[in-house]
Amino acid sequence: MSAPENTESSPARRRGIYLLPNLLTTCAMFAGYYAIVASINQQWELACIAVFVAAFFDGIDGRVARMTNTQSAFGVQYDSLSDLISFGLAPSLVMYNWSLVHLKVEGVLLGKLGWLAAFLYAACAALRLARFNVQVDVQDKRYFQGLASPAAAGTMMSFVWAVEALGGDGKGAMWITPFITVVVALAMVSNLRYYSFKAWPEKVPFTWMIVILLGIVGVAMSPPVALAAIAWLYVISGVVMTIVGRRTLKAASVNSPDEDDIEDSDR
Repeated sequence: MSAPENTESSPARRRGIYLLPNLLTTCAMFAGYYAIVASINQQWELACIAVFVAAFFDGIDGRVARMTNTQSAFGVQYDSLSDLISFGLAPSLVMYNWSLVHLKVEGVLLGKLGWLAAFLYAACAALRLARFNVQVDVQDKRYFQGLASPAAAGTMMSFVWAVEALGGDGKGAMWITPFITVVVALAMVSNLRYYSFKAWPEKVPFTWMIVILLGIVGVAMSPPVALAAIAWLYVISGVVMTIVGRRTLKAASVNSPDEDDIEDSDR
């Protein structure tokens, strides 16, 4: 006869989810969904700002979870689903409603090109998030493989916001927006290396402070234009970092002695 379980020494495990980090994730998802609604109502500036608000909440939910020791597998999956809405669907639909939809006036084929470019962006965002989830424990924390989805969304929305701020509109930009959408989409699923800003060095060159100061001044003068410039510089930085990294690795492999040379020297 088995002994009865000691309920006092083994209390029942409490089931539930951590409120604070998942509440912040919900705020990010709400902002992304609001961006879609705002684009349907042709409120382009509000749609762009909403995506940036979603990026803010997405940036702090994980940090809050680590600071309060409330990390969970549920939170990781919930965050990815929120990112798909805020940085996958929202930017693609905002870009489509703002500019790509006008391509259908030029013909059926170009109309299909417009919504297919928007779909490609959403699909690449989903692929980027799935790849990140399976590689999160093995990749270098200092770098992202491919353009992160929040950065991609910021690139798309800063372009829309900057054009509107400069007096343009989506119809006038419809010949360039398919190219921008496809380039940003492919950057997300590429093997380009992007600095993650997760491991800040203790000491940096003095010129960094000057660059940061100029960035603050630019954002204060014209937030849409400055954000667009920063976003595209970051997109280009991935190409530069990848090329420089490969050349450095190639030079190191050429300069290092191979095994045959080592064996000959030992003899």
